[in-house]
Amino acid sequence: MTYENLDEKLVNALLDDGRSSLRNLAEKLDVSVTTVSNHLSDLDEAGVIKGYTPKVDYSALGYDVTAVIQLKIEGSAITSVAETLREARQMVSVYEVTGDHDVIAIAKFRDTDGMNEQIKQLLNDANVKETNTSVVLNTVCENEQFPLDVSE
Repeated sequence: MTYENLDEKLVNALLDDGRSSLRNLAEKLDVSVTTVSNHLSDLDEAGVIKGYTPKVDYSALGYDVTAVIQLKIEGSAITSVAETLREARQMVSVYEVTGDHDVIAIAKFRDTDGMNEQIKQLLNDANVKETNTSVVLNTVCENEQFPLDVSE
């Protein structure tokens, strides 16, 4: 096999099974274990692969409420408010966005009381002008990653 598109193929193999051993990856990609190891190191160093973590089903652990929180922020405080949200325990995603709102956060809570408490804390921040919260009724897909295009 040539090394053409090897990085993309390696990423796709890891998306299929993030727990694959170097040996299994090498066999699947028809390259040496050393080649796989070197390419993985390069992908890590380049920031393409950002660690290896389990996919957690929060609802199985009692986090039954998913909230989409839209915030309007005062002027130049967007970055600091987004950073504060990022550091909050229940936040799973935080985005600075264009449109009617400045920041959108996705959070997981055990119940609506916990959600309500977190939102009230947000509203105490003088830089937060307004919040709009939607509770997710049904999760169609979440934390999905897509395979990279690999031209053969």
